[in-house]
Amino acid sequence: MHNILNTIALMLEGTETTLQIFFITLVLSIPIGMLVSLARLSRLKPVSWFMELYIWIMRGTPLMLQLLFVYFALPMAGIKLSDITAALLAFTLNYAAYFAEIFRAGIQSINRGQYEAAKTLGMSYTQTMRRIILPQVIRRVLPPISNETINLVKDTSLIYILAMNDLLRVARTIVQREFDMTPFVVAAVFYLAMTFVLTWIFKRLEAHYGKYEV
Repeated sequence: MHNILNTIALMLEGTETTLQIFFITLVLSIPIGMLVSLARLSRLKPVSWFMELYIWIMRGTPLMLQLLFVYFALPMAGIKLSDITAALLAFTLNYAAYFAEIFRAGIQSINRGQYEAAKTLGMSYTQTMRRIILPQVIRRVLPPISNETINLVKDTSLIYILAMNDLLRVARTIVQREFDMTPFVVAAVFYLAMTFVLTWIFKRLEAHYGKYEV
């Protein structure tokens, strides 16, 4: 009985770490991604080029490599971060780049004629964005954002390379100690449950914003 309770406690602790990485990364990377996308579309060429370079590097190199770079290279430069801070920095920078490209594509997909039509109707730029453009952009970017969010759930397992006790690392430790595969099953159920909940939420959001599609 004691072993069972201890196993449950360890799994819950690992789940807490996984959820912490997931939610904080999501909360930080989406707004940063929006700002990066706007900078990417800037008429200031140096700003646009710099953001394009950032996106290219983040999307063109493995997230695991980025985690290792932040964790090991920054301390060599005198920048010391805690394990979770290093993980959050790497995850946020990586996912912000992906979200930036999603938002950029969404904004550019809107017909320029809609801006002109709104202007003809006497709408300000703010009114045009809030009532006409953004609802359509949100509707169009929801599917790719949903995919990236689900990928984020699974990518949180990469933090095991930083020796952080996330759900998967805890499960593996228990399996190696107890020679029991049950923790792997529990971990799989957790990831599937998270994916199910996120899929349901995004389907509801797509249904809500679907009325803005033209």
